Amino acid sequence: MRIGARARVCDLGSVLLPALLVICIHSASLAADSATITFSLDFPNSAPEHYSMEVQADGNAKYESTGKISLESDERDNYQTEFSFSDATRARIFQLASQAHYFAGKVDSGNKKLAFTGAKKLLYSDGQKNTSAEYNYSSQPAVQQLTTIFQSVAATLEFGRRLTYFHHYQKLALDDELKRMEDQARRGEITELQAVKPVLQQIYDDSSVMNVVRARALRIMDMNPASSAGNRR
Repeated sequence: MRIGARARVCDLGSVLLPALLVICIHSASLAADSATITFSLDFPNSAPEHYSMEVQADGNAKYESTGKISLESDERDNYQTEFSFSDATRARIFQLASQAHYFAGKVDSGNKKLAFTGAKKLLYSDGQKNTSAEYNYSSQPAVQQLTTIFQSVAATLEFGRRLTYFHHYQKLALDDELKRMEDQARRGEITELQAVKPVLQQIYDDSSVMNVVRARALRIMDMNPASSAGNRR
């Protein structure tokens, strides 16, 4: 090859390589921006029997569940809601997913002697990869923490489901439900309380609801929304 031709090839390479690098970086950025993590649980004869939660990279999330209002009730309800995770919990979820290798490979412990606690599934998708794992119990710390986070948030959202139902159809049940919610929130068993702020606000604004109930709804709204063991490093 002549010197001039080689120079032209080198010049072309010096132009294309940076351009390809920019494209790769941009593609990786788009994949990260479009990433979603979904957790689902199916547990017959529990309340709810099924739920799933999908969280996007920006923290926006969707939740849906089916089952009885409570184990003591025959009333069934299909529930759907959208909310936003706090920045701290959103970041922790995606950090833990990375530590769990985005659920590729074996996640379930394989211990058949453990009690069944519901069929769980974690799914990661970002436009470049789509990986998932099903498990009853996992010995991986990252998966354990993710499970704790999603289950604690689901418990919060189930309070929101019941409070919505009781506010419309059974206002006298609000007091006991809010007492249980406040107690669990103080113990850190439920998190992301801002996810159910709309129904708490509706209860607080409703003058037909007892003042003690409205005051309890206000106290819960003022609590730290995202403190839980699953969020600690």
